[in-house]
This record gives sequence, structure tokens and C-alpha cells, in this order.
Amino acid sequence: MSARTRWSRWLVAAGLLGLLVAALDPLEGSPVILAGAALVALGAHLGRSRRRQYACWSLVLVTTGVAAMWIASAAGGFGPGTGRSLGWGALVLLPCAAGWLLGLAVAVVTLIELLTRRPQTDRAAPGE
Repeated sequence: MSARTRWSRWLVAAGLLGLLVAALDPLEGSPVILAGAALVALGAHLGRSRRRQYACWSLVLVTTGVAAMWIASAAGGFGPGTGRSLGWGALVLLPCAAGWLLGLAVAVVTLIELLTRRPQTDRAAPGE
């Protein structure tokens, strides 16, 4: 097994753990969610997973949602006392939730793919 494959397994597993643990408190855990999505994307890229494009989309969605969450929190949040309805809050935070779900799915499937991958051997072309 190559060092690249070994590293990609660890990165995807650490990203999956980060995504799961940080979901307990999404606002306070948002940096961990962002780091977890980045680790999953990096691990999928290093492992040359077929799902690396989905991992990158997950990272983009999580980054957008976390930035929106921080901006909304700095502006006072949502609710009756702020002048911003809860509906806008749900719309603003939707990218983070969608990216988190996509990141979880990609992490689980990529980890299974990397753990069950057979080592590649150098084979000579037929007739050589």
C-alpha cells in the first residue's frame, strides 16, 4: 500500500470524525465542520477517489454556509427582535447543512472505497 493511500484513509477518517463531532453545536463547531470538509476533500483528492468532485462541492457549500452563519451571527442573528425572519435564517444556513450532509455521504463512501481498494501491481502488456 502506498503512503499516499494510507494518508488519504487517515485524512478522510479524521474529516468524517470532525464532521460528526462538530454537528453537536453547529455555530461553535463551525470551524471544525469546515476543517472536516477540507480534510475529506484533501483525502479524496490524494486517494484519487471517483468522488473527489463531490468532496470539493461539499467544501464549497460548507464554506459558504459557515461564512453566512458567522456574518448572520455578527449582525445579530435572526428572530423577532432582530428584524430578520427565521425563514431568511433557514435560507442562509441551508448551504452549510447541504454541504455537511454531502460531506458525510462522500466521506463514508470514500472511506469504504479506500479501505476495500486492492493494491495496484505493475503488469506487463500482453505479449511482452
